[in-house]
Amino acid sequence: MSDDLVRQHVQELRRGTVVLACLLSLREPGYGYGLLESLDESGIAVDANTLYPLLRRLEKQGLLSSEWNTDEARPRKFYRTSADGGRLAEALVAEWHDIDTALARFTSGGTR
Repeated sequence: MSDDLVRQHVQELRRGTVVLACLLSLREPGYGYGLLESLDESGIAVDANTLYPLLRRLEKQGLLSSEWNTDEARPRKFYRTSADGGRLAEALVAEWHDIDTALARFTSGGTR
């Protein structure tokens, strides 16, 4: 099996988890670069070219809200999970737990 094939499937597996990680992380306001570092430190590697469009998409969908902080020399756009984003995060976490439970049955050899 090629390394490229493994990377492709790992990327596919992680794609949805990045959305959930962003919604959970941004329950407290954060800006893009800080979120990028936080995700990386947590073991969720995301490229900036993936994260910033994702943040804009989540904001457009009403799952994140944002505001500019111009108090510092360099303005930063801070994001925060909206009420709808919080409800979605709760639903995704519940689904995540269900999937984890189901997969645990397979990895423990209990299900065919």
